[in-house]
Amino acid sequence: MKLIADSGSTKTDWVLIRDNAVVGRYQTQGINPFHQSEDDILNILRSELLAQLSLSTIHHQLSTIHHQLSTIHHPPLTIHYYGSGVRPELEEVMQRLLLSAFPSATFVEAHGDLLGAARAVVGSQEGIACILGTGANSCLYDGRQITQNTPPLGYILGDEGSGAVLGKRFLNALYKGFIPASLVTGFQEDIGMDMSAVIARVYREPMANRFLASLSPFISRHIDVPEVRQLVVDNFCDFFRRNVVQYDRRDLPVGFVGSIAWHYEDQLREAASQEGFIVSRVLKSPIDGLVAYHTECQ
Repeated sequence: MKLIADSGSTKTDWVLIRDNAVVGRYQTQGINPFHQSEDDILNILRSELLAQLSLSTIHHQLSTIHHQLSTIHHPPLTIHYYGSGVRPELEEVMQRLLLSAFPSATFVEAHGDLLGAARAVVGSQEGIACILGTGANSCLYDGRQITQNTPPLGYILGDEGSGAVLGKRFLNALYKGFIPASLVTGFQEDIGMDMSAVIARVYREPMANRFLASLSPFISRHIDVPEVRQLVVDNFCDFFRRNVVQYDRRDLPVGFVGSIAWHYEDQLREAASQEGFIVSRVLKSPIDGLVAYHTECQ
């Protein structure tokens, strides 16, 4: 049996596999060892995940599988966890916490979300993998591990292509007159803020990046406006120019995960073509790609 997880800031998707077939899908709140205490993470694993898995059923299944396969020493349960905040120095922490929740597991790996994205969209081949959601990230991947990473630097210093930077660029264009004035009234009615309130929200309240990314639905609804469409394409072009080009591997396919890549796939592919790259896969969430990787590639 295999338990595979993809964790973001708000939610974690879990998939249980038996004999390479999905037997259950579960969801808990997001887990981030960089921001959360070990006790908080353990509480999520025990009170949310184990409660959904139904301990008695899982323990019965594990004991049955272990008995059937004991003669060939096959592990009864392996856990493959990928999540935000799992920096190299925190991998051991997440492994220990998962083992505490699942003491019968014989193998546990915990990695950052970027490696999860790479394994989801590239699999066991060489390629370039990217995340485009509220934030942005990318890497060069050799089929097993990340070999190079252009630092994203966050939405103030970098994060080109992300939802936060898209929102920032949209507000700049909107209020500086580079987008039709007719959109200003509709936008302010949509979010219930005028320009002064928007500025206050960005500069005086926390989580400005999430607020900026939350403007994406309005942008998407007006993608047929030429200036808006070009703004989206330009945001992606900047992502390729300032991040992906650093790998100097235009021969490799580029795969993407994340809501921004998913919702603006047409504009993303247009930008890639302009910059000389070929987009392979675009996934809204990496979980199904990770399931495929851990059943087909291993």
